[in-house]
Amino acid sequence: MTALVGTGALVRLALRRDRVLLPVWVLGLVGTTLATASGVDELYGTEALRQQIGVTAGTNPAFLAMLGPVHDSTSTGGILAWRWGVFGALLTGLMAMFLVTRHTRAEEEAGRLELIGSTATGRHAPLAAAVTVSGLASLLIGLLSAAGLVALGEAAAGSVAFGLALAAAGLVFAGVGAVTAQLTEGARSANAISGAVLGVAYLLRAVGDAAGDAGPTWLTWLSPIGWLEQVRAFADERWWVLLLSPALGGVLVGVASALVARRDHGGGLLPTRLGPARAPASLGSAFGLAWRLQRGVLLGWALSLFGLGAVYGAVARGVEQMLDANPALGQVISRMGGTGAVVDVYLASILGIIGLVGSVYVVQAILRLRAEESGLRAEPVLATPVRRTSWVAGHLLFATVGAAVVLAAAGLGAGLVHGVRVGDVGGQVVRLVGAAVAHVPAVWVVAGIALALFGVLPKLTPVVWAFLVVFLLLGQLGPLLGLDRWAMDLSPFSHIPKVPGVEVTAGPLVWLTVVAGVLVAVGFAGFRRRDIG
Repeated sequence: MTALVGTGALVRLALRRDRVLLPVWVLGLVGTTLATASGVDELYGTEALRQQIGVTAGTNPAFLAMLGPVHDSTSTGGILAWRWGVFGALLTGLMAMFLVTRHTRAEEEAGRLELIGSTATGRHAPLAAAVTVSGLASLLIGLLSAAGLVALGEAAAGSVAFGLALAAAGLVFAGVGAVTAQLTEGARSANAISGAVLGVAYLLRAVGDAAGDAGPTWLTWLSPIGWLEQVRAFADERWWVLLLSPALGGVLVGVASALVARRDHGGGLLPTRLGPARAPASLGSAFGLAWRLQRGVLLGWALSLFGLGAVYGAVARGVEQMLDANPALGQVISRMGGTGAVVDVYLASILGIIGLVGSVYVVQAILRLRAEESGLRAEPVLATPVRRTSWVAGHLLFATVGAAVVLAAAGLGAGLVHGVRVGDVGGQVVRLVGAAVAHVPAVWVVAGIALALFGVLPKLTPVVWAFLVVFLLLGQLGPLLGLDRWAMDLSPFSHIPKVPGVEVTAGPLVWLTVVAGVLVAVGFAGFRRRDIG
């Protein structure tokens, strides 16, 4: 037990450091759950309407891939579990992974864990404290969500099952974050690996849910996100499924604990690739250095979004088949925020989500600036004739141009697969690549926010993640919650035309670009005037 000495003190330290971040995550996710439940009650106010959406969307591959199956279409809680369950699990898992990495690998990379380790603290105490804080936050989200749903009049059993399913997703991905924190020397790489695991879990669930009875539905059982669906909250609850997540999370934490004892402090299990004996001439410029640091992440994101676009493009045809079987469903789809041809509404919705996902890459690219600065690697570079503006511009170039690259890759994947299914590959590729790239100005606004924070308030640069979560919630749940237009317009993505299917006007895109430019200028000005570090 000496390896866990000091765990309690480190838990208190983590709670103190995250006294703002944790309440934002917990109250934000709980509030969104309860607001969604109220919105569902208004949007699908009659049992007949709920059963209609359950019969149609619950058997259609497109909706199954996006949101999963509808296990109970007679109650508000059942529609809530379908409409919000997957996204709630994703965000809870994301929070859990980031918290563990923040209090383990990020602290080790910054050198603070070495100072803590020189005191009466066990080798496993930092990991145990990080997992404890992450687990408590996940459980608090689940319990508060369950209590709130009961207060809104939903069935107690279903509310508890749904809340615990959300918490269970957090427990699993806290374990994922604990393992990935042992693999690399940098927190950024650890977050990238754990984020890739989360993405794979989502894709496994999407493919398994959309496969149909004759397809590989077993893939859903390989995904912790799919386990939330298999709990069947508000239907015939499967309580035993809730045991899978803490069991897997415990195994992963055990593996991480074993890995801690088998690596050097500050090192990772994955070997760091040595560079060539002589540096290439390209590293003599700020752009060349940025290319060396950003190229792997850019390639990984482009390939990932290409695959995500291909998966959703594969099920687009099913939306049209669903409408042919039930024309009255067009009214439901319109209430969910879409108008026009139903396949185009589906594709516009998917590309909107992909635009938000692409913003994660942009945030990571900008946050690399802060990582270089806090890791004391920026100061030696800036001590040379390299100007501050050139150093920032190199990374900003990859954030802005890279945004277009990763979104175009998603549109290409969707266009190729959907084009094959409808017999118009060339036409669909052009349409969907253009529709995906139309989201670039909104993504640039996110990049501008991140750079402005980095330049003016560098310690608050990670707050850009909160902006991104708010934009996600406004885009996906704003119509459901019946928010006023001014509230919806707070998200730059709400100003993007719902392409494909509608005429694109240059006005909103130009204004978004101007806003992004102003934010970038603020970031450059702030960085030029402040001290490094």
